[in-house]
Amino acid sequence: MPSTQPDLLPETRRALRHRLARAQVSARAPSVAAAVVRDGRPVWLEGWGAVDGATPGGEVQYRIGSITKTFVTLLVLRLRDEGRLALTDRLDEHLPVSAAGDATVGSLLAHTSGLAAEPPGPWWERSPGTLRPELADVLHDEPRVHPPGERFHYSNPGFALLGALVERLRGRPWADALASEVLEPLGLTRTGLRPAAPHARGWAVHPWADVLLPEPAQSYGPMGPAGELWSTVDDLSRLAAFLIDGDERVLRPESLAEMRSPSAAPEAGQWKAEYGLGTQLLRRGDRLLSGHTGSVPGFLATVWVSPTDGVGAVAVANTTAGLPISGFTADLLEIVADREPRIPEPWQPLAEVEPAVLELAGPWYWGPAPFALHPRADGRLELSSLAGSDRGTDLHRSGDGTWVGRNGYFAGERLQVHRDASGAVTHLDLGTFVFTRQPYAPAGVVPGGVEPGGWRAGR
Repeated sequence: MPSTQPDLLPETRRALRHRLARAQVSARAPSVAAAVVRDGRPVWLEGWGAVDGATPGGEVQYRIGSITKTFVTLLVLRLRDEGRLALTDRLDEHLPVSAAGDATVGSLLAHTSGLAAEPPGPWWERSPGTLRPELADVLHDEPRVHPPGERFHYSNPGFALLGALVERLRGRPWADALASEVLEPLGLTRTGLRPAAPHARGWAVHPWADVLLPEPAQSYGPMGPAGELWSTVDDLSRLAAFLIDGDERVLRPESLAEMRSPSAAPEAGQWKAEYGLGTQLLRRGDRLLSGHTGSVPGFLATVWVSPTDGVGAVAVANTTAGLPISGFTADLLEIVADREPRIPEPWQPLAEVEPAVLELAGPWYWGPAPFALHPRADGRLELSSLAGSDRGTDLHRSGDGTWVGRNGYFAGERLQVHRDASGAVTHLDLGTFVFTRQPYAPAGVVPGGVEPGGWRAGR
């Protein structure tokens, strides 16, 4: 079916250009390039400033810093989905390490392992990786600054360990695994460890004068999985499209959704920002964005997506500081999502439905609270509250044919359909919550029973 979304309106494109130009000028960044993705493709891409005397386009490489962590996360989750590891596994079950071996794989992905934020020694992003040639060199003698699981604490060495884990289980460098398992299927032909022309040079801009200082572009050695990749606006746009719509050649839809589920509480007073698995989460009003930011000397980058809106935005710049690129990129996304909201696909009836599933459709009551159960075209059951409570959930079939909640209060809870001797449905049990066809139906299925006199007028 052709897209129901036309190209952007002229006034939307002008608003995007205006926001881009203001960002580049106010930050005094040598160059900024950005794109907005909708319906799986860039609908706007533009650069401001110059790289080697020319306005940067979508093919110019920039270093993307910690967006590298999202790529590494895809590799780890692929291993999990193959059954090679579990997120609850200790690291030393798979990788011989002398320190932090008791950290679980999941805690490293979520930055809840308690490991220090940075490796020992000089500023690792401005010093050669040869200063830390071995994996053990990225950890302090006392590697933890917090007890495991106590809080979110961003850790670059944690992702160095995850990259080494991928190498151990795949038997080849993590970047080689990334190229064949992720970059090639998604068509990211200009993403990798080393830049190739055309590429931007990294600069620091003097805070009080309009002059520049070149930043070194180091190879990071074992710290590479924390932030070494280079990429382009074209390639990051393809990444954004993947983060919105998925691609089962790379990752199961369930695992992609897991990446953007909060894994730990944020800092007190910062409830607008959270972290999933290798993915940052940002709340802007009622909109929840997911993606990642990147920052290394000389470069800034961000990818944000809103799957609900079907829109993503990416931006790169070759400056060390001064550009609030995370908020700027979110602004680009919201300009499109707010000015040109997603047009729903046409409603279509179910191609087929099992009689036993259709029998569950309609109103149900938890006590006096009304709910509705809808079979949906994508094979799920949608339980929604008709009174505005937060107890709804999407139910998906599990391997044994039963239904399991995927989100909200009932995430992970199993739905049991109870029938009488004739086979007719009597009630539903979802995590001990009993749903009946009438409010407090006069039957023995309601926990605690129902007053024999039933409903009455007055008090």
